[in-house]
Amino acid sequence: MSESSTNNTVDTADTVDTVDTAVQVEGVWKVFNQGLANEVVALQDVSLKVAQGEFISLIGPSGCGKSTLLRVIADLTDPTKGSITVAGLPAHQAREQQRYGIAFQQAALFDWRTVRRNVELPLELQGWDKAKRQARAMELLDMVQLADFADHRPWELSGGMQQRVAIARSLAVDPPLLLMDEPFGALDEMTRERMQNELLRIRMETGKSIIFVTHSIPEAVYLSDRVVVMSPRPGRITDVIPVKLTTRNEDTREEPAFFEAVTAVREALRGRGAGTPGRAKAGEV
Repeated sequence: MSESSTNNTVDTADTVDTVDTAVQVEGVWKVFNQGLANEVVALQDVSLKVAQGEFISLIGPSGCGKSTLLRVIADLTDPTKGSITVAGLPAHQAREQQRYGIAFQQAALFDWRTVRRNVELPLELQGWDKAKRQARAMELLDMVQLADFADHRPWELSGGMQQRVAIARSLAVDPPLLLMDEPFGALDEMTRERMQNELLRIRMETGKSIIFVTHSIPEAVYLSDRVVVMSPRPGRITDVIPVKLTTRNEDTREEPAFFEAVTAVREALRGRGAGTPGRAKAGEV
């Protein structure tokens, strides 16, 4: 089920047959403390193409560079080598134009602002007038089914509700791309499953492209069109598992196709999928 190329690398650049590309990552390396005794190669020669409207999950062991790759795409840290484009723009320009929204494991809401005013924040920063940003915030809160809580404070909401507010805020400026770094990792299992269904519904309604970091194999399979498997540090893409589920609902997790995909991802994480590329040595970047 995996897609791999020759020369000991997994070439994800040709796996998306589409004119519209949401994200293009080409030959990206990230080295911290380069040239020093404590040099760390976090990412090694990573290439990835994400189609417009596609849902991609990044999975791998702790410390493999999943979050680093997400941060490089978001232009929150610079790559040591390689290039990134988002919606056809260099990553820096895409960030300045707010061409993506981002959600982290913690909702990071401001307790002194109401739920509505938390969602409004990106619009305030863009200079929207009060009436328009209030209308947009209420539209988004209605989409995440929290319109009745618009005037509440974040601390009055449950963890799952706070994450829905964070997702609504990330969509405020209507970006074509949503970057999510383990947004459901701190939730209990039942709330997590409800939030997964919420996210799938929002994706269907908005058509957003999504890159989603997770440690959970079932979560990655349930949500994704493709699961990108990363190696232990230095982070490399070692396999790409396509997920072909006809439907995604409460019964999906009991279907043979779901279990087959879960098994394929688990085998890839164990190194039984595509060939494992060689590791870089210090100074090779």
